[in-house]
Amino acid sequence: MEADNPLAVFFQRSHNDRRLGATHISVFAALVQYAAASGFSNTVMAYSYEIMPIAKISALKTYSRCMHDLNDYGYLRYEPSKKKNKPSSIYFAS
Repeated sequence: MEADNPLAVFFQRSHNDRRLGATHISVFAALVQYAAASGFSNTVMAYSYEIMPIAKISALKTYSRCMHDLNDYGYLRYEPSKKKNKPSSIYFAS
């Protein structure tokens, strides 16, 4: 894996982070997969309903908690959209 691959960077940084669980890892991997399928950019514009099936989670509350945790822990920057017709902005930390 390349050093600039967000998933590789995530696994390097999260190796000893006991705050993260399987759901956090699943959501982050789903974001990387979604970004790769969308032409891969550091900025991901996505709706929760697009990421949740990839991450294999069905509860919006779980998705939201994981996204806020990943943001708070510094793994990504999450700017949730307050409008239903506008996707949220997600930026991978480098």
